[in-house]
Amino acid sequence: MRRCVRLVAAGAIVLCAALGLSSSALAKTPSEVVRLDLDGAVQPLSASYVVNGIHDAEARHASAVLLRINTPGGLESSMRKIVGAILDAKVLVVCWVGPSGARAASAGTFILLACNSASMAPGTNVGAAHPVGVQGQVLDHKVTNDAAAFIRSIAQQRHRNASWAARAVERSVSLSADEAVRIHVVDGIAPSASSALRLAGLDSWTIHRDAIAFGRGLLGSLIDPNLAFVFFIIGIGGILFEVFHPGISIPAIVGVFALILALVSFELLPVTIAGIVLLVVGVAFLIVEAHHPALHLPGAAGVLGLILGGLFLYDAGSLVRVSRPLLVIVALLDSAFIVVAARASLKTRRMPPPVTSVVGEEGVVTSDLDPIGTVRVRSEQWTAESAEGKIEAGTKVHVVEHQGLKLRVTR
Repeated sequence: MRRCVRLVAAGAIVLCAALGLSSSALAKTPSEVVRLDLDGAVQPLSASYVVNGIHDAEARHASAVLLRINTPGGLESSMRKIVGAILDAKVLVVCWVGPSGARAASAGTFILLACNSASMAPGTNVGAAHPVGVQGQVLDHKVTNDAAAFIRSIAQQRHRNASWAARAVERSVSLSADEAVRIHVVDGIAPSASSALRLAGLDSWTIHRDAIAFGRGLLGSLIDPNLAFVFFIIGIGGILFEVFHPGISIPAIVGVFALILALVSFELLPVTIAGIVLLVVGVAFLIVEAHHPALHLPGAAGVLGLILGGLFLYDAGSLVRVSRPLLVIVALLDSAFIVVAARASLKTRRMPPPVTSVVGEEGVVTSDLDPIGTVRVRSEQWTAESAEGKIEAGTKVHVVEHQGLKLRVTR
């Protein structure tokens, strides 16, 4: 009996040990973390990259998303898409402002506060979230109040310092990493991405880095309202150059590519139909001025159309604008280029073609010479005068004299 008890006890001990080892092994199984890098301006392509990355992490059943932030800010519409994806995420989103020297400014502040876990590397900063236009102009109180309410609700949802968040929008205040931890804007200091994950409660992990595609990153760097406007004007100018100077040329090729880049950028920016129409109408008036240089009124209307087109090119409710100085400079330079180039081209086209001597050539009479009619010489139609009486149509003739645009011929 005692022997049976001993066997049962020994078996229980072995079983418990086995279960303990199994639990330990499971506990040490690395968790998968998807890493996303938000560098540069927040714009539609970077927003798509982050949102798709979060959805991909959910589909992979990853334990967390590590979002590294280093941004000066960007478009409000893109920022709201990223914030919405983070708040709705079914996976833990860990935000880390790093490495040292990085920042989470303007739109980046909203994104950082929205994350489940937020940390900053030493030597980084957060804040200055006052809504501004692309050129830095401070927008009206209505936009500011809306942004302040939005960031306050984000901070409250994540149990962070909502009062400071509102001041970051209303007064453009900013904080160093140490100050942000002290007043509970972020959760802690993290010198590295690994320490940011440990701060979020992850002990063991494998990182799957979801890098932004090269083409998307390059295109994202080109998506700028000012560049899009300039590309559109260059595109129109290049195509007009091709119209005035038929044949494949470098300006025409550059114009086509510039117009394609402009249209791609317009697809991702809040462009208005009115702005596009005004730009096209402005160019059309400049073409009219080029054909009728003495009128001047179409030229003035063309310049005005380009300026108004730039002013109304983007949705007034967005933070996207064309730089006013750039708008005026481009409109004037483009107007000067189109008018001067078009006038020179039209002047060249209106000049009579150079006449080469056809004396000694043979031709055929196309209408009776009695004594004046027409002949065909070198596949060209000429006015001709007979030097020997009437010559009927269809007769072969010989050119004996060339007088301006008239020929003297004989049979």
